[in-house]
Formats: sequence, structure tokens, C-alpha cells
Amino acid sequence: MRRMIKILGGIVLVLLLAGGALLLAIRNNGPAVLDAVDRIAGGKRDVVLVEKARYGDAAKQKVRVYRQGKAGEPIPVFLFVHGGSWRWGDPDDYGFVARAMAPEGYLVVLAAYRLGESGRYPAMLEDTAAAIAWTRANAARLGGDPDRIVLAGHSAGAYNVVQVALEPKWLAARGVPEASIRGVVGLAGPYDFFPFDSDSTKASFGSVGAGAESQPVNHSRAGAPPMLLVHGEEDTLVKPRNTRALAAALEAKGAKVETLFYPDADHNAPLIWLAAPWRDRRDVAARISRFAREATAVSVPVQAGKP
Repeated sequence: MRRMIKILGGIVLVLLLAGGALLLAIRNNGPAVLDAVDRIAGGKRDVVLVEKARYGDAAKQKVRVYRQGKAGEPIPVFLFVHGGSWRWGDPDDYGFVARAMAPEGYLVVLAAYRLGESGRYPAMLEDTAAAIAWTRANAARLGGDPDRIVLAGHSAGAYNVVQVALEPKWLAARGVPEASIRGVVGLAGPYDFFPFDSDSTKASFGSVGAGAESQPVNHSRAGAPPMLLVHGEEDTLVKPRNTRALAAALEAKGAKVETLFYPDADHNAPLIWLAAPWRDRRDVAARISRFAREATAVSVPVQAGKP
């Protein structure tokens, strides 16, 4: 019996160490590792890549479109923009986001944007708006509804989607009607970080004359699309006060905003929890899906003479 207990204890210890090493690898090496783990642990979930396209001449001006099954009735669009401190990131490493959301009934678009020197403010916003415009122009062809788009992003990507949704000029420049953006999901996003004091913000904003107008918190307005803002309380890279500040500013204007704070979560946790095997253990994916479903619900008009 003692021998059996020792063996079982050893197995448990190995599994715990392996699990810890896996999480460390994900946190250190990022989305590509997470994507591989998701494919192994969760499978493809019948989600397929249906389009690879570019919306500009630069290598990073690209989108990847995923769907579950064949195109039928137009479904809502979930457009996700990656993070990476505006210095790195590639939508090809974020297939796990598509495998989380496409089975919930969305056409999923993973969008990139110029990075580093060529992606300095306001280029990342111009590119995000251009990716949204491409999506709206091509959604119907790929099975999506161009007037039911939910934007989402993690970290720097959350900044991008929130800023273009709140400051009307970016989408207007691309001919995208505000009404087509039905909701916005921000995961661990920086929304109130001026004056710039980190290496990433100085590199992306500090030398191009950007000031307070570059901050989402300063563009809160009553007509903003509904927002779901998710943050980990243990996030030391992008402090949760960013989400609190933006939520308070939106609420003060009468805009619709929902927040989710997780006491045991760091900066990458909300993103990690979108992938298998963590997807079913945490409620982030379910909460995002519920928010997006409510935001894109089609109102059925009441016919004359009908109750």
C-alpha cells in the first residue's frame, strides 16, 4: 500500500511540475505555445481557416478568417486584435481564439497591424480601422453579417479596438458606420496611460507628439458601443486601474459597460483562459460569448395586428 501511495504521489508531482512548466512556457513564449496546446487538448472543433488576406501593402496588414461549418444564414462577426506591446504578435498564433468563438456561432477574424517603428501612433489605429473596414466589406461573402461586428483585443490589441470604437474619426475615415460595431471586448487593456512612462509606450507613442487625445479614457461618450472589460487583479504589466478608470468614465457618460475582475489573474490569464484545457475551467470564454450574443441579437419587429 505504501508503495502504491508513493507511486501515485510521484505521478501527481510529475503532473503538477509538468503543468507548471507548461504555464511558464506559455507565459514566456506566448501565443504560439498556447495555440499548440489548445490544438492538442481541445482539437480543431470543426473550425476551419476560410480566408487569408491583406488589407494593405505591409506584411503585417493581414487578416485570418475562421468559421465552423459551411456558410449559411449570416452570422455575427467577432474580430480579435492581438497584443504584444505594439512590438510583436501575429494572428497566425491565435487560432485558439477562433476555436473558442467560432463554435459559439461567430465568423472570427484575427487581425494584425504594423508593429515597431512603422506601427507608431497613430498607425496602429489606422490599421485596426482598415482591418475592420476590410472585414465589413467581405463579411457577407464569407458568411458573416457586416452590420453585427464585435471587436475584441488583448493588451495592446485591446487599446486598439477600444480607441477606434470610442474616437469616431478612425472608423469614419474608412467609411465604417458606427452602428455596425455592436460591442467591444477588452482583455487586460491599457486605456489610461498618459504620460508615457514604460519602454513600450514611449517607443510607440512618446516621440510622435501623441498626448492625452491618444487615451481611450478621454473619449468616453454616451453613444459608445457596449463594452465588456476584463482584467486580472494581479496584472503588473497593465494595471487594473486602467479598466476601472475607463469603466467609470463610460458610466459617467451613461454608456453601457460591464467589468470582470479576477483576483487570481495576471496579465495573460484572461487570454490563456480562452484556450483548452483552461477554457472549460474558467468562465471568461462563456462570459465573452454571452456578451457578444446579447450585443449582436437581432430585434424582431412587431407586425401590425400582432401582440
